[in-house]
Amino acid sequence: MVHSKIKNNKSNFMYNIVAYLSIILFSLFCLLPFWLMVAGAFTDETSIIQNGYQLFPKKFSIDAFGTIFAGNRVLGAYKITIAVTILGTCSAMLITSMMAYGLSLRTIKYRNQISFYVVFTMLFSGGLVPWYILITQYLKIQDTIWVLFVPYLINPWYMLLLKKFFSTIPESLIESAKIDGAKDFYIFIKIALPLSLPALATIGLFYSLFFWNDWWLGLLFINDRHLQPLQLLLRALVSNLSSEVQALNPNAKQGIIPPAYSVRMATSLVTIGPIVLFYPFVQKYFVKGLTVGAVKG
Repeated sequence: MVHSKIKNNKSNFMYNIVAYLSIILFSLFCLLPFWLMVAGAFTDETSIIQNGYQLFPKKFSIDAFGTIFAGNRVLGAYKITIAVTILGTCSAMLITSMMAYGLSLRTIKYRNQISFYVVFTMLFSGGLVPWYILITQYLKIQDTIWVLFVPYLINPWYMLLLKKFFSTIPESLIESAKIDGAKDFYIFIKIALPLSLPALATIGLFYSLFFWNDWWLGLLFINDRHLQPLQLLLRALVSNLSSEVQALNPNAKQGIIPPAYSVRMATSLVTIGPIVLFYPFVQKYFVKGLTVGAVKG
């Protein structure tokens, strides 16, 4: 009996060692591309051309960041992107959750028909030209900050996920609140939203990532350079790297190699930095939201 317990403890100990080593190796493997990006961003351009990208820079340089932040255009684009992400995420979460909650109530008439229209938009659309005419000719919000998030205020898939989550709230709880005199909006704010915090955090993270990374709306509807989001500006910088670096680097004409390759890494680092810092604050809700959704179907 004692021998079998010792044998089981040894086997469990070996299993834990193998499991932890596997997790550590997998984590290092995942972090390797990120570290390579950071190292490349701080590597001198000549060193990259001669030796390629390396895990540890042979020659440290911040010329790539000097090129990116020259002229304060990136700082202005950062402000626009942060404003769009905050306004877009808050507005989208409010409208999406209100629609999802309304469609989750069985007392709402024609909720199945409305849900069908939502699903229909996931499969078919009017096309780019009618959509462009709607934004520019009817809504007339081009060249404003509103055009960078208003067209994406409701994502049908996210709305359906929230609708499914709201439908798991016991109807007896809502009926009890109504008996006590609570109105629908009060029930939505005080009962439905607090109970759905994990799902809201998960969808909110998806929305914030979507608004932060979007450059398509800026490319279509923004002509004012002061309203360009960060992603669009950096995309233009990378796409036209040679001409942009010649304009931003006063020493380029003197034969100094412009930081073309390091700029690519620096732009990636500048782009994902704030999101990487934001993710740990919602991680616990994100994991719980995925778990609850998986359990409750």
